[in-house]
Amino acid sequence: MGDMRHRLLRVVTTLLLPTSFVMAAGGHECCLAAALNPPAASTIIGTIPSPVVTTPTTQNFPAPSSLQVVHWWTSDGERRAVSVLINKLAEQNIQWRDAAIPGGAGIGAGKVLKSMVLAGNAPEVTQLNGVIFGEWSDLGLLLELDRVATQGSWQKLLFPTVWSLVNNHGHVVAAPLGIHRINNLYYNTAIFKRLGMTPPTSWDEFDQVATRLQQAGITPLAQSSETWQVATLFETLALSESGPAYYRQLFVDVSPKAFADPRLLHILKRLRKLRQFMPQPVTERPWTEVAHSLADGRAAMFIMGDWVKGEFNAWGLNVDQQFGCAAVPGTADYHLYSIDTLAMFAGDYSHQPAQEVLAQLMMSPAVQADYNRFKGTISVWRTPDLNRMDRCSTNSWRTFSKGAASQAPSLVHRMATDETTKDAISAEVRRFFTDERVSELEAQQRLISIARALPHTARGD
Repeated sequence: MGDMRHRLLRVVTTLLLPTSFVMAAGGHECCLAAALNPPAASTIIGTIPSPVVTTPTTQNFPAPSSLQVVHWWTSDGERRAVSVLINKLAEQNIQWRDAAIPGGAGIGAGKVLKSMVLAGNAPEVTQLNGVIFGEWSDLGLLLELDRVATQGSWQKLLFPTVWSLVNNHGHVVAAPLGIHRINNLYYNTAIFKRLGMTPPTSWDEFDQVATRLQQAGITPLAQSSETWQVATLFETLALSESGPAYYRQLFVDVSPKAFADPRLLHILKRLRKLRQFMPQPVTERPWTEVAHSLADGRAAMFIMGDWVKGEFNAWGLNVDQQFGCAAVPGTADYHLYSIDTLAMFAGDYSHQPAQEVLAQLMMSPAVQADYNRFKGTISVWRTPDLNRMDRCSTNSWRTFSKGAASQAPSLVHRMATDETTKDAISAEVRRFFTDERVSELEAQQRLISIARALPHTARGD
């Protein structure tokens, strides 16, 4: 028990309280402390009503089993996707005990999860994204799914990027569900048709379209000042500026030299310029409310991940009818991605049979098709059923299929680097975005300082 307690305390020091980084930041302790020590979640667990669950049709266990699942899929589209998993588990006589934590990008859910683990109440299943898998797995807390992966031929079925993500030191430590494309430009088709416009493919065209929309009394670009949403726009602009190679220097290598590059200054200038096309003032709103402003015609465009498409579909809106989708200018050949995954806590291994059933179901053809259709994502399979995918998803799949040279791992959604780096960069970007007194050059210098203050290993040096 003492050894387990020691390991859990290490979770705090490595994942929750990186004070050494704050001290190393020199003159920027203020902004870094805010980034690295966000306010505590106001609620421990917010349980959303479960979707209708079908009557179990098979019974593989002698007694009913259950799995508590911590996640942040709480919007209408996300709940439709989760219902696919709930119903498939129910057919195996396994109950999904929902522990949904509201909050975009999983910020609140991450804090709650750490609190649960430290209290000795780790859930059987949790949504985890990106590089953090390795940190939890290295502590010996995650169930290894090697047997399920081998029996299901996961390495053969999965995209190489996905297979690499769920592996840690030769062991499969998570089960993948779907791949999000983040560099999407959504637009209100009725507005564009009425004004005789097409979606912009360059930033010069974007400026022309946005100016025309303003003259028509329509807000060109929907946006929230919420930190993760601002940072999502920022990382998309970074990809647009110079492609995946420079993007990776910034957010995977976290190279001070890359942050000092004139290209970053141009990215910051573009971010500031876009503010003139946003609602005034830009307030802090959930992404679902921002999406509503496009759906009801208050705004004409929205740059965001394809979970927005899943939400529109849940509201009865269809692609190329009420809304359209295109790549953000300059990114048509690139795929800024995040990947939906679930990891299992090992505990005393008493839930291992049910956990392995869930992992098997997640990779089944039926779940891959239905979950991703509702979520807005594309399948993690290399060869999905293209007949069940709309135009937006087909374009996403074709771009991701080009391979690593066209792919960029999301900073904001934990694909590129650790939590500490993500939070520090995101906080500084939001500070620049919301405070017009901060110049582009000052913001660049502060980002360079953050990159320099990171531990040697975090920079990928």
